[in-house]
Amino acid sequence: MSLVDLILKKRDGNELTDGEIGDFVRAVKDKTMADYQISAMLMAIYFRGMSPREIATFTREMALSGETLTFPSIKDPIVDKHSSGGVGDKTSLVISPIVAACGLPIAKLSGRGLGFTGGTIDKLESIPGFRTELTSEEFTHFVEKDGIAIMGQSASIAPVDKLLYALRDVTGTVDSIPLIAGSIMSKKLADGSDAIVLDVKYGSGAFMKTTDQAVELAKVMVGIGEDNGKNTMALVTNMDQPLGSAVGNNLEVMEAVEALHGQGPEDFLLECRAIASAMLELGGKSEEPDEAEKMVREVIDSGAAFEKFKTMVKNQGGDVSFVEDPSLFPQASFVLEGHSEKGGYIAAINTEEIGKASLLLGAGRVRLEDQIDPSVGIRVFKKIGDRVREGDLLFTVHANDRTRGEAGLKKALQAYEIADHPVKGVDHPVFCRVKRQGGEEVEERVL
Repeated sequence: MSLVDLILKKRDGNELTDGEIGDFVRAVKDKTMADYQISAMLMAIYFRGMSPREIATFTREMALSGETLTFPSIKDPIVDKHSSGGVGDKTSLVISPIVAACGLPIAKLSGRGLGFTGGTIDKLESIPGFRTELTSEEFTHFVEKDGIAIMGQSASIAPVDKLLYALRDVTGTVDSIPLIAGSIMSKKLADGSDAIVLDVKYGSGAFMKTTDQAVELAKVMVGIGEDNGKNTMALVTNMDQPLGSAVGNNLEVMEAVEALHGQGPEDFLLECRAIASAMLELGGKSEEPDEAEKMVREVIDSGAAFEKFKTMVKNQGGDVSFVEDPSLFPQASFVLEGHSEKGGYIAAINTEEIGKASLLLGAGRVRLEDQIDPSVGIRVFKKIGDRVREGDLLFTVHANDRTRGEAGLKKALQAYEIADHPVKGVDHPVFCRVKRQGGEEVEERVL
């Protein structure tokens, strides 16, 4: 069947065979399909969707389009974690050393931030000397020797996904669940992991704005993982307010260090413990969530998790003194305060606007080639449900340029909605867990 016929078949709402999906992926990789034809197929998928079989095959073919990692000498299952992106989401910096300290190896590929969401690689690179560009041999050696390594996604991992994403970004097809799920999971299938925990976010600071959308995406991704032989679970988590207090690279590393000492904002600690516990369950280290959480608390309290973090930093060339004494991190030149303009209760926080405010400061990037200022960002002190008086401090803006700082301050103030009546806060950041039971993806409510 010709490439045009494949486009017409999907345009008309018909399922593509496994062979036809393979033909499409190979044509993208080999550049035998023009960009306008690829864009037409993406738009057809956007409007017509894909069946679970199509999505699983599409994802697998993208994973096989490039290098796949293996760790033959490691006997314990390797459990990976992925977040769909959020504001103040520095969980990987905390969860990875916790799980490694509990005896499960962590071999994690992470990305850079783009738009209002931060990237794990950017946060780690704010530690002086930390290398995220490792060879496959270095990556494998660190995981085999010390059970932990985090590196940037290699250009050789799922290269077709990178080609498709570049076109999705300019053709209005980014927010398609089959394409989102395929993009995320293709890299997970290629990274050598045996099991995957997915952190799928919903709310004003997430790509999925509602719990229904997030649960749907979670079920699709769990299905992809399970259909491709990976034990997979998803946690659907709240992003209606920044996670923790810190938004910005240095600030988030400092908050992660606090969490590895059992300190810091409670919502951040709760989410880290929940995700780490799920990883221990999938990796066979515990059978019950309570048992897994006990293990998590023990490695934090004993200092073993922090020691594992320091080991990773040292292995990858980072200056360990900065994580031992976070006050060494460069400080922004200006700290501007955002005060409540009236009394009442925090009813809502447009978290995407908080992320965009940090973007104005230079904490993120609009284009992949943009440079990041690691010392700037925002610290949030009031969350949904909190009572405030007129003039109370809501947040601080950390900037190296006063004009940009004032612009960020103005945008962040606009993100807050204050009501006259009491408002219920977020009891727990985890809404539900999604996993396969009896051949289908089901959700277990936490809230």
